Amino acid sequence: MTPSAAAPARERLDPEKIVVSALAIADAEGLAAITVRRLAQEHGVTPMALYRHFRDKDELIHALADHVLLNVAVPEPSDEPWHVQLRALFAALLDSLSAHPVVAPLIVPRVLVSPGGLAMAERALDLLAVAGFTTHRAAAAGTQALCTVINLIPYDPAVPSIRDEEQREDRIRAKRAALATLSPRRYPRITAAADPLTGCVVKENFRELGLDLVIAGLRGLPTGGPAPDTAG
Repeated sequence: MTPSAAAPARERLDPEKIVVSALAIADAEGLAAITVRRLAQEHGVTPMALYRHFRDKDELIHALADHVLLNVAVPEPSDEPWHVQLRALFAALLDSLSAHPVVAPLIVPRVLVSPGGLAMAERALDLLAVAGFTTHRAAAAGTQALCTVINLIPYDPAVPSIRDEEQREDRIRAKRAALATLSPRRYPRITAAADPLTGCVVKENFRELGLDLVIAGLRGLPTGGPAPDTAG
């Protein structure tokens, strides 16, 4: 590519389009498959053109998490009880992550440094304040709840995976076969629950049950924290 031909391409290069392309690669092949050279080729530019927008690959990877957080459809405040609204907020986060499960491990460190994450965190803390949580307790409980919700993604049978679906089914069959060899006398509860334990039933309600457990846990927590609430 000649300099004169490359210049218009650089001018048209949109950082958001780079992020979308990188996210598509990550969804299909994993984060390790993302390279600056590959993205440059896809956009018809030199690798240096991408470095004008992203300092290095790490910054580009962070941008993937920021993109997913920005696309969380944060529900508008309503007259619903705080726990109903908080559940809806967490459900919206899961909806966004379900389309890009490979990004889930990147989310927590980006919550307080990205526009989308800040909007979500502010809303969650506000709802916990409405519930009566002190500032310190809300921060601690909210962080724990967020981590728990995000960790539903890698184990949700309904979430698309970059892993081969046939391999996944093989693993389920192998696990089911292993449970079938257990003694019902020694392990009566496990053998009776063999089907749901291997994913036959929980696929339909895995996420709903996970959210119910998180919200029930928050509702059962004492709202006062170990540190004094100086914010009043």
